[in-house]
Amino acid sequence: MNLILTLRVLVNGVLFGTTYGIAAVGLSLIFGTMRIIFFAQGTFIIFFAYISYWLLTLLGIDPYLSLIIVIPASMLLGSALYYGIFKEAAANEDKNISLLLAIGLMYLMENFMLVVWTPDPRSVVTSYTTLVFRPFGIVIPFTRLTTLFIAVLTAAGVFIFLKKTLIGTAVRAASEDVVSTTLMGINPNWVNAVAFAIGIGLAGVAGVALATIYPFDPSYGFIFAIKALIALALGGIGNVYGALLGGILLGLIESLGSFYVGGGWADAISYGVFLLVLIFRPQGLFGGSIKKA
Repeated sequence: MNLILTLRVLVNGVLFGTTYGIAAVGLSLIFGTMRIIFFAQGTFIIFFAYISYWLLTLLGIDPYLSLIIVIPASMLLGSALYYGIFKEAAANEDKNISLLLAIGLMYLMENFMLVVWTPDPRSVVTSYTTLVFRPFGIVIPFTRLTTLFIAVLTAAGVFIFLKKTLIGTAVRAASEDVVSTTLMGINPNWVNAVAFAIGIGLAGVAGVALATIYPFDPSYGFIFAIKALIALALGGIGNVYGALLGGILLGLIESLGSFYVGGGWADAISYGVFLLVLIFRPQGLFGGSIKKA
């Protein structure tokens, strides 16, 4: 029985952390090219969770099917945000400007959602919300298992994009030396726009995944941004698979901490691990850079 309970906690932690991982991959991609921590990532995740909720409530579109709409729409939004807000700031050597813009955008989006959807928590309920699998006595919700599949597929897609496509090669090159890539004829604004679009696109994926698992409200965006940042630091900034693994590791830490120490200590333990990693291994547990994907 103790073994089964431990396995349940471990499985729950892995499944719990995959959403963090998707968000961290988006943060990693944006940081790799623009060198800013995009604090608004969590808020955009909640925004797209609301979009998924609306598509289901108003149009009857299944959340997972809504990814066909959410992904291209979020990428277009990301490109528009870069050219409309971050283009000039990205060219400035003082990255604090971009950081302040991201924080301002976060609060703007949060208040926009408060006005449109009110502070009341919402949740996406479908015919498969309560569906669970019970292999060897371990309870695995269908929605969390699907999120794990989406997270792995997303990380693999980003990896293939960075390694196997011409645009991805340009993104990796710009992340290493923007001056040299500019001299080679690569437009840094174009590269940044692509990276930003994909980063917001990943927020759209994470938003849909989150909506199928947890209740959400506008204020949860900031908390989720912090968790994604911790996952990014654990995995290694600029490392795609490291970011995903960092999210899973954070989920395990929170799940184990909540089970063995207490629910109130889960966040404190994860923040403590975050500080220890920053102090003793600032490059992250899995290290690397975007060029290594």
